[in-house]
Amino acid sequence: MSSSIPKSKIQNPKIRVGVIFGGRSAEHQVSLVSATSIMNALDREKYDVVQIGITPEGKWLSASDAIALLKNDATFDKSKETILLPDPTVKGLVRLNPEFPSSHIESLDVIFPVLHGMYGEDGTVQGLFELAGIPYVGAGVLGSAAGMDKVVAKQLCENAGILVTPYVWFPASAYDRTGKKIVDDIERKLKYPCFVKPSNSGSSVGISKAHNRKELLVAIDLAMEYDRKILVEKGIKNAREIEISVLGNDEPVASVPGEIFSSNEFYDYDAKYVDGKSTAVIPAKLPKSVVKKIQELAIRTFKAVDCSGMGRVDFLVTKQGNKIYLNEINTIPGFTSISMYPKLWEASGLSYSKLLDRLIELAIDRYRQRQSLKTTFKPKKEWFREE
Repeated sequence: MSSSIPKSKIQNPKIRVGVIFGGRSAEHQVSLVSATSIMNALDREKYDVVQIGITPEGKWLSASDAIALLKNDATFDKSKETILLPDPTVKGLVRLNPEFPSSHIESLDVIFPVLHGMYGEDGTVQGLFELAGIPYVGAGVLGSAAGMDKVVAKQLCENAGILVTPYVWFPASAYDRTGKKIVDDIERKLKYPCFVKPSNSGSSVGISKAHNRKELLVAIDLAMEYDRKILVEKGIKNAREIEISVLGNDEPVASVPGEIFSSNEFYDYDAKYVDGKSTAVIPAKLPKSVVKKIQELAIRTFKAVDCSGMGRVDFLVTKQGNKIYLNEINTIPGFTSISMYPKLWEASGLSYSKLLDRLIELAIDRYRQRQSLKTTFKPKKEWFREE
């Protein structure tokens, strides 16, 4: 794999992996736990790990104890402040400490973003990685943005012939003007119960289940605290929550499925991370034909949103008839010790550390492919010099 690394780094036998965590997101804390798991599992015989933390305010710091600083809400240490330059000739971090010259560079061979939610999973930071010319794990700009926006992802998947949960969406500005009409439309098309979600959010932050109009109004107000686009989905009765992990670039593969049994009425933030009472059955107890169909749909979903590297695809499967509805795709799934993405791959025969190896390989492979493309064009006549 070392031959895939940029030439300037080949003399170092280890690959320098910048693990980025934290961020300006409601999922900041989840990111810290995921990053801790990843850094503990990366093989130090293969990798030099560079910790890169982003505070809730958006400041970047690079230090050997960055994860601890963010976990403990330590006062920001300006001596550790860094920036990633959008200059492909640099390929690294620049220290902002005035004691160092501006040319002090911390080079990176590959970036592993563990930034859940906004400003990390939505294509924004991926654009910076592209400008910086550094390989990075996970989906590109388009796949990240499309996967993050639940409404856009649903529309793309519908266009690909994938059955999604029935839904209504609206911008918050429209609700301010015509809220009663929107609520009437939701009740007519979806009925109760229904789920209200910020279109751009994860870890069930800002999500509510509404059983009546009063709860619906409260749920919409909550969702609008986190996003300008609101998604309302029909509650599928007697449905099982099934998750699949997908791995790859142009030829992705799917893991065995797993089933979630939530400790709460639905798989909310507390059920996922706090109370420790939710359970998972891996592999899920499903007929072989249903497993095959879900795996096929997971790969089709992955491709429909132009995902790459990794993705966890979530489905709702009815207990009667095994009808399969796509719920959503996560382009930077959780990597905590209880997260489904790595656990599903472990059950499929790929250990946590080997999974990380593969994700880094995929990042470098995609980088090499993009580097082979032309970014300049020489016209027959240099007309632009005359303007």
